Amino acid sequence: MKNAHKGGKLIFVAVLFFSLFAKAQQETTTYYFIRHAEKDRSDSSNRNPHLTEQGLNRAQDWSTILRDVQLEAVYSTDYNRTKETAQPTAESHTLNVQMYNPRELYDATFVKATNGKTVLVVGHSNTTPSFVNKVLGEKKYEAIDDSNNGNLYIVTIIGDKKSVQLLHFN
Repeated sequence: MKNAHKGGKLIFVAVLFFSLFAKAQQETTTYYFIRHAEKDRSDSSNRNPHLTEQGLNRAQDWSTILRDVQLEAVYSTDYNRTKETAQPTAESHTLNVQMYNPRELYDATFVKATNGKTVLVVGHSNTTPSFVNKVLGEKKYEAIDDSNNGNLYIVTIIGDKKSVQLLHFN
């Protein structure tokens, strides 16, 4: 009977060890989502404006804010204002800005490419909260007010657990 008891303990310890090991092996994916910085509004017919001087300064500020984050990828939509917002942070991390389609948020290709990584995603007043909502699997955030270029959404995924923080830098 003693050997059976020892065997039971051994199995329990082995199961405990492997379950703890499996938990430790779960990958963490972290997304930093921002909206593009201030754009030039002098020509209302221009659908692809560049950043203003204030916007260029904010893009530099984002680079400073994210300086100590170990980014592994930077994504942007293919618009001047988003690419110009993403570029200083990408350069400071010696990364290239990769493009994503704002009509295909959090699709299988993006999930596979970013799984287990720490990623900056630069979007727009409507696509940024939509992207966050898509990752979370719930409609938590509305479109960003047009005068607000300072939201930072941080979404962390560990296994099947997701958490989000919203910070404001204005």
